[in-house]
Amino acid sequence: MASIEDELNQLEKDIRQIQIEYDTYFTGGRKRPPAESEWRVQTMIKRLSDAGGKIKFAQRFRFNGLASRYAKYSEVWRQRAKRVEMGGSAFAYSKVARELEQQRLAEAERKHSARIGGPARVAFSDPLKEGEKVQELYRTMMEAKEKAGEKPDVNFEQFHQFVRNKTEQLKKQMGCKAVEYEISVEGGHVKLKAKGV
Repeated sequence: MASIEDELNQLEKDIRQIQIEYDTYFTGGRKRPPAESEWRVQTMIKRLSDAGGKIKFAQRFRFNGLASRYAKYSEVWRQRAKRVEMGGSAFAYSKVARELEQQRLAEAERKHSARIGGPARVAFSDPLKEGEKVQELYRTMMEAKEKAGEKPDVNFEQFHQFVRNKTEQLKKQMGCKAVEYEISVEGGHVKLKAKGV
């Protein structure tokens, strides 16, 4: 049987996975919202919530943080999904949801900048396990395209697949452990360059 610590780690991982799956859904990469993943997270939250005395103070604190994060995201996703079902855009939603999304993006950008020393460069050793970093790179590229007046020509799922394939290809060709991607604007066009590191 999994320990409380293992279950908390799994819950955190599952919440990140739902973020990726919802981003893919809202950008047109999948037909339905990730109901199965949501059910898994909700079941885990209920189980941990009912754990009572078995859960230590530090674990309870971490659990409350994860449950609160999921509740905030869930509200944003619910409002977006409703708009999509009504034929609108997933990215035009209420003021509260917009503020929550901006907070999430700002937090992701802060972590992203701290980790890679700037918003336009990121390295991957295994993009399949680094979905959150792929999301950040994709978001940065879409923002750069928007600023440059270019239309988004790829959805998140296609981009994720490209990064996975390119990383494997360059790792084999160059015998490197990781591949660094850099987003730059040259001659008014957004460029994505990859090199082994």
